Amino acid sequence: MNQNNNVSVILTRIQKSAAVVGGIALLAMLIGALLDREQFYQSYLLGYLYWLSPTLGCLGLLMLHYLVGGGWSFIIRRQLEAAVKILPIMALLFLPILFGMSDLFPWTHAEEVAINPVVQHKAPYLNTSFFVLRAIGYFALWGLLAFFLVRWSARQDETGDPALLEKLKWISGPGIVLLALTINFASVDWIMSLEPEWFSTIYGLLFLVCGGLSALAIIVLATRRLSAEKPLVDLLLPKHFHDWGNLILAFVLLWAYMAFSQFLIIWSANLPEEVSWYVYRTTHGWQILAIALVIFHFALPFLILLNRRSKRAASNLAKIAGWMVVARFFDLFWWTKPAFSPEGFSIHWMDVAAPLAIGGIWVAALAWNLKAQPLMPLHDPRLEEAFGSEVLNHG
Repeated sequence: MNQNNNVSVILTRIQKSAAVVGGIALLAMLIGALLDREQFYQSYLLGYLYWLSPTLGCLGLLMLHYLVGGGWSFIIRRQLEAAVKILPIMALLFLPILFGMSDLFPWTHAEEVAINPVVQHKAPYLNTSFFVLRAIGYFALWGLLAFFLVRWSARQDETGDPALLEKLKWISGPGIVLLALTINFASVDWIMSLEPEWFSTIYGLLFLVCGGLSALAIIVLATRRLSAEKPLVDLLLPKHFHDWGNLILAFVLLWAYMAFSQFLIIWSANLPEEVSWYVYRTTHGWQILAIALVIFHFALPFLILLNRRSKRAASNLAKIAGWMVVARFFDLFWWTKPAFSPEGFSIHWMDVAAPLAIGGIWVAALAWNLKAQPLMPLHDPRLEEAFGSEVLNHG
């Protein structure tokens, strides 16, 4: 199962293309920062969150793999590990958000807090020092989980020690719980506090589900691109794409259920400090995007993924995955952009450039990490159970 030359060529090509696109977009963003600093930080936050979401989603899926196993997760384990290794880069890319806090978060301005009793009540939590400390804590925890998962996996490849699998299971159980908790608080800090008067108890869970959906869609695209090369060509079966299609469908349904539940509960309560979030996002031109999300983020993917053929055909599922990658951007755009656009619907060129800039770095790093290891794990005692003798025959 050593890395073959064709895979390296494909990954190198992807890496170079992503680096070029990311470099051009990053240069445009730097020029944009000189022209409009406030818009730069607003767009940067959108782009950053868009790519942090699948990074954390991959971390969650990787831990889920160690807890439940199965052929569907063995096939994408290396892709998940490659994405998890990007976390140190994402931590570094968070620094501009710290520098731009005053341009992003109203609660950083004393005069704004002074005239808003709701924000005053939240001041013990929403303050600059505590915000920074929490961010450090989030990345420290995520980094530690990623470090041990990747390190023990590499050691398993080298030694085949079965005890390492127990360690990976041991860290994954509490790790998933801690990941869910920290993502919940991080989403409150980095998105919900853009409008500090508003709050929702399901918001963090919704962001967690979105991360899993984004991660799975991107990993399916990456796997599809390499599916014609060894060892994946010998191991990939229609049932694996069927499983991933079912998982994407499950995430789409969870997204719809949580999003609608949040809307229904808040709308039914009709409290001014809560319902205003939705009132604005369903007026002033934002209602068009809201309707588009219902159709293209839920209704059409739901109907298409009900079809067995759509899930078992690799090319079809890859198209659906690409569709969801785009839909995730517009959903996150609908979450964040209205906080910065009181005049109504608007989109700035930097709102597109920022995801391209950070995405170029992310995809290039993913390709780089994938080149550094075989596409299938070695010496995992569950491999034969998951694939049978074909692993041994093609290993």
